Amino acid sequence: MPEKLSPEAFLTAADQYPILDVRSPGEYLRAHIPGALSFPIFDDAERARVGTTYKQVGKDAAIELGLEFVGPKMAQWVKKAKKLAVDNTILVHCWRGGMRSGSMAWLFETAGLKVKILVGGYKAYRNYVLSEFERKIPFVVLGGKTGSGKTDILLEMQKRGAQVIDLEGIAHHRGSVFGHLGLAPQPTSEHFENEVVAQLRQMDYSKPIWIEDESRHIGQVFMPLGLYTQLRAAPVLFLDIAAEYRLPYLVEVYAHYPKEDLAHAVGKIKKRLGGDFYKSAMEALEVNDFTQVAAITLNYYDKAYVHGLHQRPAEQIQEIIIHTLETSIQTDAVMAHPLCQTRFT
Repeated sequence: MPEKLSPEAFLTAADQYPILDVRSPGEYLRAHIPGALSFPIFDDAERARVGTTYKQVGKDAAIELGLEFVGPKMAQWVKKAKKLAVDNTILVHCWRGGMRSGSMAWLFETAGLKVKILVGGYKAYRNYVLSEFERKIPFVVLGGKTGSGKTDILLEMQKRGAQVIDLEGIAHHRGSVFGHLGLAPQPTSEHFENEVVAQLRQMDYSKPIWIEDESRHIGQVFMPLGLYTQLRAAPVLFLDIAAEYRLPYLVEVYAHYPKEDLAHAVGKIKKRLGGDFYKSAMEALEVNDFTQVAAITLNYYDKAYVHGLHQRPAEQIQEIIIHTLETSIQTDAVMAHPLCQTRFT
């Protein structure tokens, strides 16, 4: 009999053994346990047919149809699983810990493999993920207006040993309407949550975990309420950096993208900019005056950020004035701050 594990025990075992996700490719693509390998019993069309048969005809007919689909694949599955196994052991899960994972576990055990399955399947894992955002997480937020280089600072802090969760990196988005340019497609919000928890599992909760200040939406990714509430309640180290330093940085990051992409992005905030500012931004873009485009959009983003910052209690915010965008100097200042030495109990 396969060993049955809770979500937390299953993830601990995954540090040593590979996970085979036997759900359909479409289910896996939507979201999966980070590090799991797609190992579908049915492809998307087969899964749809089995499900329809179950609803319209009954369980027995659905099982018979499923067997017709899987029969020719079984020998190949065993060969592949044996190559993937570590110490002859494999982890298996499906959606609810039912027939798909049970059938695959039976096959692998029959072939001589040791199998551990996730009780309750991916659904139980998702409940575990959401429960992790209800735990008290020792976040410290790095704040600053658009173009302050916050992500670069966090990544440098991580190199120096600080605990960092790069929310924008996980979301494949830099946060503004220009934030998707040059990056991979965004994950679903569900998979974003899975990835965040995978990183949190590696953290020491007695020490600060640094994250960047974000709105609840990071592009198309939507933060779960438990995570966002903790971000908003955490202490903030606000980097006050004048626009004169931030403008050249924004031009360097974005000006090389196609003008039609930049124009489309500016169009997304047309109403918020106002007609005159939008017109000026588009005219500046037409003549390659990227500094002026950045200045107009930055004025909007600065006002929006300051408004959001002031929604927090004043005692929650500490400030550092910095006159450079040199990442190493910025990082020196952040890591010398008392918030970096905070201990949590």
